Amino acid sequence: MSTQTLIYIFVAVSFALYIGIAIWTRAGSTKEFYVAGGGVHPVVNGMATAADWMSAASFISMAGLIAFMGYDGSVYLMGWTGGYVVLALLLAPYLRKFGRFTVPDFIGTRYYSNVARTVAVICLIFISFTYIAGQMRGVGIVFSRFLDVSVELGVIIGMCIVFFYAVLGGMKGITYTQVAQYCVLIFAYMVPAFFISMLITGNPIPQIGLGSTVNDGSGMYVLEKLDQSLQMMGFGPYTDGSKSMIDVFCITAALMIGTAGLPHVIVRFFTVPKASDARKSAGWALVFIALLYTTAPAVAAFARINFNESVHNTAYANAPGWFTNWEANNLIAFKDKNDDGVMQIAAGEPFEGAPEYTGERGPAGNRLVANEPVEENPNEVYLDRDIMVLANPEIADLPGWVIALVAAGGLAAALSTAAGLLLVISTAVSHDLLKSTFKPNISEKGELLAARIAATAAIVVAGVLGIYPPGWVAQVVAFAFGLAAASLFPAIFMGIFTKSMNKEGAISGMVSGLAFTFIYIAYFKLWNPDANVADNWLFGISPEGIGVIGMLINFAVAIAVMKMTARPPVEIARLVDSIRVPRGAATAHAH
Repeated sequence: MSTQTLIYIFVAVSFALYIGIAIWTRAGSTKEFYVAGGGVHPVVNGMATAADWMSAASFISMAGLIAFMGYDGSVYLMGWTGGYVVLALLLAPYLRKFGRFTVPDFIGTRYYSNVARTVAVICLIFISFTYIAGQMRGVGIVFSRFLDVSVELGVIIGMCIVFFYAVLGGMKGITYTQVAQYCVLIFAYMVPAFFISMLITGNPIPQIGLGSTVNDGSGMYVLEKLDQSLQMMGFGPYTDGSKSMIDVFCITAALMIGTAGLPHVIVRFFTVPKASDARKSAGWALVFIALLYTTAPAVAAFARINFNESVHNTAYANAPGWFTNWEANNLIAFKDKNDDGVMQIAAGEPFEGAPEYTGERGPAGNRLVANEPVEENPNEVYLDRDIMVLANPEIADLPGWVIALVAAGGLAAALSTAAGLLLVISTAVSHDLLKSTFKPNISEKGELLAARIAATAAIVVAGVLGIYPPGWVAQVVAFAFGLAAASLFPAIFMGIFTKSMNKEGAISGMVSGLAFTFIYIAYFKLWNPDANVADNWLFGISPEGIGVIGMLINFAVAIAVMKMTARPPVEIARLVDSIRVPRGAATAHAH
């Protein structure tokens, strides 16, 4: 059976499973649509949370970024994993004890203001749409290669799939679909990692293989060999970082703090029966997430070794099949700058922008690109980093069923997070804007219809952002974390741990933090990308890490405004106490 046939079978079976679960668990009430009825077991919720969390950025893009950033890529591992510890300790149990459906619901009630609720919805929509752009881009890349369609058409197909089970099933359908998706994506990530680790080091456990010697007779360790090969091609050592200490700190902190402010992750803790289950869910999620995150550095290193050996100084006429497969989808390209027909990899970009093929072929048989070459460097190979994990099994010449499994896993990772984000957006519109703010007398049936209409509109916007993304998948997702850290996290944190924070302070803080961070990111990524260099950054902090400064601005503005305005009502102090004090503590103290 051909690899392409296996891909069709694996993808079709996994989709049939997801859609079947969505139909089986169709939401019949707003509580089932928003929080799956509130009765999900902590282990099940931990697995669903892991799937929700391990998006296209984790599955598809993170190892690709690490493969090309080397040591600098560790910020994604540290930030995203550490964020879950912050979430489990500081926020999850308290928010679950509060017992509302959504983050804006908490903020609107805690800060006794529909204006605060509306500002939280705006923050949430900014965060969610930034995040979902990366997911839809990931879906498009997977479909483009494995179903042999354009990235744009791949995004549209993904939109149709997500529409079906997110709009139909709500949180109840998404929860059980995500459990299935976690099983698919973790199996799809680990199996090729075991194979490739065995091929390169003779050790089947990738985490151990990363610290082993390569079995080519050289006696060199994996990272030692990678350092040597990259330096021979003109790159810096893989194990050395080029980022400044402050930028590494800020990116890691923004990812970590942003995790604790991500609405689609927080809402998962409203689906368990009680507050203690929320903490257990976070613990289980960390276990399930660690399986992939401890494997990613090994996958990145192995992928870079295989890529270098497969492409560098190889005549295009002898290019491996995987190279021409991905080339057909405009995700890899070769521009023969010195007319020798041999592909050279070096530091720097080979030409301006993503490849635009002319439809003609050069003397070596290579597809010609119309892009202007960058003459300052000898690099002749363009690579979209987001393909590295997906191409890894092909580069390593693994069996067709492994390649098909990775295709299904990549789709599971992207679709699971996209569905969770769409639900958060639709809930914010139907529950927080309509039901709680502008139309309190709306019927449950009308609210459910509004949620589904909002989810449909969100899918269309998400598709457009997926077709025209502002960066690599993992970078786009990092921006969402920065926005979350700068806007929602301080309001949630102060709402739980301070009785004195009032509505004026919280609103001012959220607006200032979001505005500063969004404008900074948009300036360097959308309006003036040529200026996106360390010399132009504020304090040397990149757009990926600026959310930390936005967070500090949020806290500073909120506290300053609070001191100049009226204290919150007495009942708010009682509300904060009821969230933080364990049930039965007052009785025990009285005795």
